[in-house]
Amino acid sequence: MSNEFRELLKRVGSGTHTSKNLTRAEAATATEMMLLQIATPAQIGAFMIAHRIKRPTPEELAGILDAFDRLSHKLEISPAHQYQPVVLGTPYDGRSRTVPVTIITALILATANVPVVLHGGDCLPTKYGIPLVEIWQQLGVDFSSLNLAQAQSVYNQTNLGFSYLPQHFPAAHNFVTFREQIGKRPPFATAELVWCPIAGEAHLVAGFVHPPTEERFRETFKLRGTKNYTLVKGLEGSCDLSRNRTGIMALSQPEGNFERLLLDPHKYGLSGSDLTFESNTQAIALIKETIQGEKNQLFSAAILNGGFYLWRFKITHTLESGFALAEQMLTTKKVANKLSELQSMSNEALSSN
Repeated sequence: MSNEFRELLKRVGSGTHTSKNLTRAEAATATEMMLLQIATPAQIGAFMIAHRIKRPTPEELAGILDAFDRLSHKLEISPAHQYQPVVLGTPYDGRSRTVPVTIITALILATANVPVVLHGGDCLPTKYGIPLVEIWQQLGVDFSSLNLAQAQSVYNQTNLGFSYLPQHFPAAHNFVTFREQIGKRPPFATAELVWCPIAGEAHLVAGFVHPPTEERFRETFKLRGTKNYTLVKGLEGSCDLSRNRTGIMALSQPEGNFERLLLDPHKYGLSGSDLTFESNTQAIALIKETIQGEKNQLFSAAILNGGFYLWRFKITHTLESGFALAEQMLTTKKVANKLSELQSMSNEALSSN
């Protein structure tokens, strides 16, 4: 048992009226002790529940992310890439209510030469939704089999990277057992949305459900010196925009503040119902069709999201031209060709070692 960790646990676990916030350094220390399993399983589980009840502060989130940075293995920025890398943060426990378009968005951006990195692990609690890595596998790209050097090679050549936790950050992957046993998302589930799995400056994109989370993220970014970010009230806490409601976003600005953007899909002829997730088979079939340019039930969602992010990362000057370019990339098979390239490069990376 760690006496040092016990003192930190007592700070956050003393109840509604007497618990105290940790400093950034203390939160980093506590996180490192859990990641390295210096703390006992009982202490780790107790901390996760206590911290969830208390709610993490921006300082504590910054400390958690500091520890993640120190103990993880990251991809490197490629000097050959034309644009700053974009990290699409999405909940590690996957999607279970709506069909995701995150991977289609990533492929559209990569087709436009914007380097994109995603991250996550296998099917996780509490939602046990379909994870990104499984969708990639069904698309013929097995990121779970790539070591860090192989993943780096694929990223350098295709503009698409994936940080697979069991391979690249096994210490964080060890938290899965605790997440299963406590039955609730710990604060790490919040921090992972805004963690950067690539060394150096990147543009962080993250979703949120509750407005206080957006403010907490912005304060965390300020503490950590994160200058470029996009925060989206997205589907199931992801960075996927909804077709069924006005999108609420916080867009970082060069002078250091942020701009509030309200995006109404109806204004651009892209409104409609968000597609209900029925099964992994159904979702993957729709994603495959959309990548091939078929105008199915998911197509408008792909245009809405792809077009918005093309505009956000300055590939187009207007939202309208972003939507038009996203549609053109899909219907002319450019996105499908990017997937084929990714399949080829990932297979080549696997066979080279």
